[in-house]
Amino acid sequence: MLVIGTGGSGLRAAIELAEQGVDVLAVGKRPRNDAHTSLAAGGINAALGTMDAEDTWEQHAADTIKESYYLADPNTVEIVAKGAAEGITDLERFGMGFAREEDGRISQRFFGAHTFRRTAFAGDYTGLEIQRSLVQRSEQLDIPILDTVYITDILTEDNKVFGAYGFDVNDGTRYLVHADAVILAAGGHNRIWRRTSSRRDENTGDSFRLAVEAGARLRDPELVQFHPSGIIEPENAAGTLISEAARGEGGILRNALGERFMERYDPERMELSTRDRVALAAYTEIQEGRGTEKGGVWLDLSHLPREVILERLPRVYQTMLEVQMLDVTREPIEIAPTAHYSMGGVWVRPEDHSTDVAGLYVIGEASSGLHGANRLGGNSLIELLVFGRIVGQAAADYSANLLAQTRSAEAIAQARGEVDRLLAADGTENVRALQRAIRDMMTEYAGVVRHEAGLKKGLARLDEIEYRMENIGIHPDIAGFQDLAHAYDLKSSALSARATLEAALERRETRGCHNRSDFPEMDAGLQVNLVWSPETGVTREAIAPVPQELTELIREVSVEGKLVE
Repeated sequence: MLVIGTGGSGLRAAIELAEQGVDVLAVGKRPRNDAHTSLAAGGINAALGTMDAEDTWEQHAADTIKESYYLADPNTVEIVAKGAAEGITDLERFGMGFAREEDGRISQRFFGAHTFRRTAFAGDYTGLEIQRSLVQRSEQLDIPILDTVYITDILTEDNKVFGAYGFDVNDGTRYLVHADAVILAAGGHNRIWRRTSSRRDENTGDSFRLAVEAGARLRDPELVQFHPSGIIEPENAAGTLISEAARGEGGILRNALGERFMERYDPERMELSTRDRVALAAYTEIQEGRGTEKGGVWLDLSHLPREVILERLPRVYQTMLEVQMLDVTREPIEIAPTAHYSMGGVWVRPEDHSTDVAGLYVIGEASSGLHGANRLGGNSLIELLVFGRIVGQAAADYSANLLAQTRSAEAIAQARGEVDRLLAADGTENVRALQRAIRDMMTEYAGVVRHEAGLKKGLARLDEIEYRMENIGIHPDIAGFQDLAHAYDLKSSALSARATLEAALERRETRGCHNRSDFPEMDAGLQVNLVWSPETGVTREAIAPVPQELTELIREVSVEGKLVE
């Protein structure tokens, strides 16, 4: 087996395969301990009932479906909610250290839109602890992990996977990997916006391009969650998150006029409103001229006791000292909405996350089906554990039943030839400049609020960028082959941007994270998934009905005392 991506979902799948005695290789383009999963702060959901005994998987599923604005796949939701407790048990088995009550129970706290306390955590470093636990277990199982391999193509013959092709980003060594099945776990596409919580060279839509070029489709690529509080500067850190715990602990949002503007948008919940509503409020203040000179709003913690900030918000305090030399106990933080999470992704079947391509499985943020139009805080981490296990089992079964595997010399030659072509490219267009052009275009025309004229302008701008992409220059140097990697990132970004713009144009309504100023109401006729491929464009797909026992549990959830993540 080949696993592409060494974050939480990829490592969990690799562990499952290794524990079943299957040969597995995991590859990633950044150090395994520094995968994107390590940035997750708040917590991981499971209806354990350690704090609220009346919590059930059914209530977890109902909350998830409601928060998705009824675009989540009910079967996917049920699988995650049912399997969540086992996912927590797996983490404990791998050595994860959860926060616990005095009697030894795993602590669980409230997150917004949850009926009960079901979010387990490890301080505000939950993702980092999960990643460390998975790396540790991988090492115990002697799973080979290559940290510097960039996969350029998933290889197929007659719509069946037989491996992948790639290169080492440091020395350019080529890799041809033959595999019975490929598990794709290489993240989402939120780096194609100018301000994003993703770091440089991650989440540029790699998974989307690799899957689509192999023959898969995308589902709901337009549904992207914008986090309300990303910092504005310095440029190399723009979009870095200030945890919503900062608002949960009493942080106040003000515009450039000093007004506490959430009074206008959600006077009952104020700063404790939902993520999509706070992001929209901040965006509106900025667009209507009440933002700061740099295009942001202020998040003020300075009225809080210093010891509260140091004890409850240590990461916020440390981050701002490191990137701006700003003491948040004395000065406000300048923030703006930032692209944070791809809720759509590659189209997969709910039961095993298989795709339209035999032997290709997709998990984590690269996949779709669980989150719909708004992700329930804490669900993304448990999704990694549940489907990492399930997909590992499914891929092992698929491999065991293969009688033979057909390979294609033509597919290999094509993948090799594309790398050769790019390495020989000596055009005048700079790859990084074109990436920035895509990010600027997506920010301007497909950000927090969209409308038809802007989306069409975005597509026209993308046509121009793609034309310029034909004349790029690639110049590897003694430092490595990052320039070649950036060229593939650019190809991924362009494909992801086109899918997002075309689907956003088709979704003529406002629902969850997707705000259309020209269609401000929710349209019952668009309670569908939008499925995209280069061949068919956007098509509509019906969503399975919600089981009656879950429908009866869907209710308005109290916000009193809850964090908002």
